[in-house]
Amino acid sequence: MKMNQRIEHTILKPDTMESDIKKLCEEAIEHGFFGVCVPPYFVKHASIILKDSSIKIVTVAGFPLGYNTTPAKVEEARKAMDEGAHEIDMVMNIAALKNNDLNFVQNDIQSVATLVQLKGCKLKVIIETALLSNDEKVKACEICAKVGVDFVKTSTGFASSGAKLKDIELMRKNLPANIKIKASGGIKTKEQAKDLVKAGADRLGTSSGPDLIE
Repeated sequence: MKMNQRIEHTILKPDTMESDIKKLCEEAIEHGFFGVCVPPYFVKHASIILKDSSIKIVTVAGFPLGYNTTPAKVEEARKAMDEGAHEIDMVMNIAALKNNDLNFVQNDIQSVATLVQLKGCKLKVIIETALLSNDEKVKACEICAKVGVDFVKTSTGFASSGAKLKDIELMRKNLPANIKIKASGGIKTKEQAKDLVKAGADRLGTSSGPDLIE
């Protein structure tokens, strides 16, 4: 797969403007990216711009801290899909995982996964690797595997660090082959992107998409 087809061209900053979304979508069309990842508020706007393209619309739920209630995450996902989102990147309840409330974590993810997959869309679970020990990363992957999510994603981009090779390798080792990996956060260079893909990343979430393929 060519690098451009792995990229989700992303903008999730809180002061995002409509002009930023327009530019993001136009760049995605120009470079043939897989998709754009936008705030929920802009899903409908992006869907209008991209209606005649094959580019997928990705948005977030429970973002960026993950401790939103399960019903809130489910409703966020429902609303986003109704407005045109094809994929949902939900943040795992990191606090619950760190307190070893694994049943809660699994039920939280399962509730969103059931809705999203029933509608024919894809669910990615952001585990925020920068905040987890290696044992916690493995636990998170095991829960995602039990639920049968579509992707596990490294980062929100709002923590102290983003995608790292060692985390991609650890995730790939502890996930079944049918569950893919999205690396995100701090991906700025073509060399970094290539290394992440080689380590096992199937998708790349980045605001630097055009720079990665030139």
